[in-house]
Amino acid sequence: MLSTRDNFMRLIKGEDAEYLSTYSLWWGMASPPFFRPEPSEDGVMRSMFGVEMVRDSGGIVGAAMPKTHDFVLTDITKWRDVIKLPDPSEISDSAWQDAAQQARDNHNPDLPFAGGTGLGGFFQNLVGVMGFTDGLMACFEEPDEVKDMLNAICDYTVEMAKKYVYYYRPDYGTFGDDIAHERNPFVSLEMFRDIFAPAWKRYYDVFVEADIPVGHHNCGYFEPFLDDLVGMGVSFWDPVQSSNDVFGIKEKFGRKLVMCQGYDIRFIKDDTTEEEVRATFRDYISRIAPGGSYAFNRGGIENMVANRDIEKQFMQWIYDEFDEIRYTYF
Repeated sequence: MLSTRDNFMRLIKGEDAEYLSTYSLWWGMASPPFFRPEPSEDGVMRSMFGVEMVRDSGGIVGAAMPKTHDFVLTDITKWRDVIKLPDPSEISDSAWQDAAQQARDNHNPDLPFAGGTGLGGFFQNLVGVMGFTDGLMACFEEPDEVKDMLNAICDYTVEMAKKYVYYYRPDYGTFGDDIAHERNPFVSLEMFRDIFAPAWKRYYDVFVEADIPVGHHNCGYFEPFLDDLVGMGVSFWDPVQSSNDVFGIKEKFGRKLVMCQGYDIRFIKDDTTEEEVRATFRDYISRIAPGGSYAFNRGGIENMVANRDIEKQFMQWIYDEFDEIRYTYF
């Protein structure tokens, strides 16, 4: 039987998988350690651009998020005074080799070996340094300044990606830029194509030209941007949330785009039975999985269950059910 790695790699290359594949965002964490934020002398975690990071205590994974006030950039025309980027050439070949070897040594070979530069998305960097309000207003009022700033960040990111591809030789490349809410994108398609898409494509080109598959992480209603994403050579997307027309997307793109999707359990009430949970999940898989272009994203459960103990029980039933049926489709 194919390993988890080999089965998933078949899937994202448009080939026949041996069984229903799983996907995990954590597979793509083999990224270089250079310039990762570390606690400063005062114990505060800050990004490369000096943005204070705080823990999202209400979130599922307690991720570090930019502080939502006291932004480091309040005038986009002053970005050159704030955005100071390291010189990738200052990192020695031996440092890259050591980092890549350490990552390989710590890696489980049954899983994909993957990652990216680790810098974060261009939209996320913009709103990280300016906040949503000022960042989006800058896109309207000073789009050329925004593009200049993102191009500078992209220059650095692309050079790091080239080094990463050469030394790490990943199974696939990753990039995330949460540019959408559950119901709508944060920017129009026109603004996306004008400001953000060119930077995304420059990054993805590094992997595509090296014949390495690439995936994109984007929460929310991201469907309007999928034509552009697939056009950039992206072969899979996570987490595909239920606000998107998943069946329409599957029909439109087929094996050109693998949807790494969790499961929407927001219909479930506290008194929903185990059999009801399992039955609805089986029914959904029977409709979305045949023909490929689908991977079950463990950890991508959508929920509004207030009781975390009940939520964990629901998730365990779903995971168990998936493990029971995953070998019945190919």
